[in-house]
Amino acid sequence: MASSASKAPLFRSVAIRGFAAQAASKPLRGSSDVHSTVLPNKLVVASAESTTPISRVSILFNAGSRNENYDNLGTTHVLRAAAGLTTKGSTTFAITRNIQQIGGNLSVTSDREVIAYTLEVTPNHLDTGLKFLQDVATGQVFKPWELDETATRLREDLARIPGQVRAMDLLHRAAFRSALGNSIFCPKHQIGRISPETLQHYVASNFTTNRTAVVGVGIDHNTLCGYAQNLPIDSGAGKENSSPFVGGTEARLDRGGQWAHVAIATQGEGWNTNPKEALAYHVLQYAAGVGPWTKRGNNNGIIGKAITGTLGEKPFGFGAFNATYSDTGLFGFILSAEARDAGKAIEAAVKTLRSGSLTSDDIARGKAQFRNDFLYWVENGENLAVDLGAQAALCRSVLSPAQIVAEIDAISASDVNAVAKKVASGKLSLAAVGNLATVPHVDQL
Repeated sequence: MASSASKAPLFRSVAIRGFAAQAASKPLRGSSDVHSTVLPNKLVVASAESTTPISRVSILFNAGSRNENYDNLGTTHVLRAAAGLTTKGSTTFAITRNIQQIGGNLSVTSDREVIAYTLEVTPNHLDTGLKFLQDVATGQVFKPWELDETATRLREDLARIPGQVRAMDLLHRAAFRSALGNSIFCPKHQIGRISPETLQHYVASNFTTNRTAVVGVGIDHNTLCGYAQNLPIDSGAGKENSSPFVGGTEARLDRGGQWAHVAIATQGEGWNTNPKEALAYHVLQYAAGVGPWTKRGNNNGIIGKAITGTLGEKPFGFGAFNATYSDTGLFGFILSAEARDAGKAIEAAVKTLRSGSLTSDDIARGKAQFRNDFLYWVENGENLAVDLGAQAALCRSVLSPAQIVAEIDAISASDVNAVAKKVASGKLSLAAVGNLATVPHVDQL
């Protein structure tokens, strides 16, 4: 059983999640049109038939870490670690042995909004695999002696968090404080303190049909609807946690060393509030620069070039990001540089971020790179399942990749410059990890 906070690369995540609009549809290479159905119990089912040799089915719950409160912080991390433990219908040994016998893979991933349980298996073994996917996603029992064994896994996860990921995690805390500000990792003081009763209450409150989606790639849609209809999930909408952007705040973790990892952002846009503007922010992200576009190439984009002009041949890592959620977002950049150079690199990056305008060539390049990166992303069956799942779970409706590409093509230069002006005037939040000797405070930016 594998678990992960995120499988997408930090600097190159396309993050096309939950975009719901209408456009003409064309089949993606290797897959047919996307189908979606809302069942009578409000559970959303989406599928794409594919010619790939692996079938993928995910059960997703709108139950990410934004739904935690102060008393149960870290619950979603524990749920990731506990996936595959004894359920109402199967023991840990039975789950592991049977999935291995059919050559399958059963994993769980989560972020701030969604927990996804995913089965990957050849089509001829789907029946067997789906039984254990149902057990793992909906039949948890959380035996205390088994939960105790997850403590080591949690501590290992915390010890392995890279500086860049820690900076992004702290940035959300600074920008939102609670809800979306909740970490996707369990705080150290909570390890061993989240009881089976706490986990059962969290599952009962958030694993409901109105907050659930079942998606598949390489499986018949009617078969998937029948499977989803029979899942033992209670009905209900659950509680919605709003997460207003605060801005003008910072979080710093001084750990010394040679490097500084700094994330700076202002408010972005959500998929459900203004999907067209959310896409414009993605175009702006690629125009700003997402790191080298070719192997051993230079950092591209207006911000990447500005930092290169400041640091010259000195080593650094950079990427603009657009973290888009259902109701809001964060737009900014993350930078890793040697401690002595971090201050001037940040100054150059923020000055460019605050410029508020781009040339037509910058926008055209960003749009082309975003469009192509998205198509490369969904060409992989695993990524397509991730994209469909996020759309279904967050927006309760699904677009095909071709429809999303049509909406990307409809983004104009004026749309991108409009969001660039919002970024220029927005309040910044800052998070920094490492040697912070030269890293400025947010009120100095």
